[in-house]
Amino acid sequence: MIQVGTLVSILDLVGTFVFAISGASAAARQRLDVFGVLVVAFVAGNFGGITRDLLIGAVPPAALEDGRYLIVSLLAGMITFRWHALVEKLRHPVLIFDAMGLALFAVAGTQKALAFGLHPVMAALLGMLTGVGGGVMRDVLLNRVPAVLRADLYAVVALAGASVVVVGHWLHWLPTVSAIGGAGLCFLLRGLALRYDWHLPVAPGLAPDDGKDPDQNPG
Repeated sequence: MIQVGTLVSILDLVGTFVFAISGASAAARQRLDVFGVLVVAFVAGNFGGITRDLLIGAVPPAALEDGRYLIVSLLAGMITFRWHALVEKLRHPVLIFDAMGLALFAVAGTQKALAFGLHPVMAALLGMLTGVGGGVMRDVLLNRVPAVLRADLYAVVALAGASVVVVGHWLHWLPTVSAIGGAGLCFLLRGLALRYDWHLPVAPGLAPDDGKDPDQNPG
């Protein structure tokens, strides 16, 4: 049976890789140079986890203490920079990898918070923060409105995935079962929200396209 600490590390590293690809792909679309792409890749892949670790007192943060996080981030950034045209052939690549990173980080953040003794409700909220943190900083660096502030269920689906982990903790499920269930639900809901344009209410009187992610309809 996989221990919780090992599972969190695996989810963290995989989440770091896919979020770093998301950040690097978005940076390449903005015509940043190789250094800029790598910076955005690292920030997108690690900011959420660093924030989580600082809040729960896991210092120094894993992303700054364990060299694997830097290596994984730079590897994802270089792959995306070198073969950006190939990555772009995927359907909406930024959104796909962003959804994967969101799901993995929401689950990993919640499980690590529970392991540090946080109340389950607060652990779910911290899991949501872990999931959205990297995407927020990616969008800020690229001068875009962060996805979490737009009405496309971004934070809501992260909270849903984190809640599955909390329920599994209450019901004494195996950590791997909770992780698969939470990540799967988050990724599924995020995909459905993008596919069918599910969103929270916005202020009345806005044009239909106001607040939309430019990556949803690449030109």
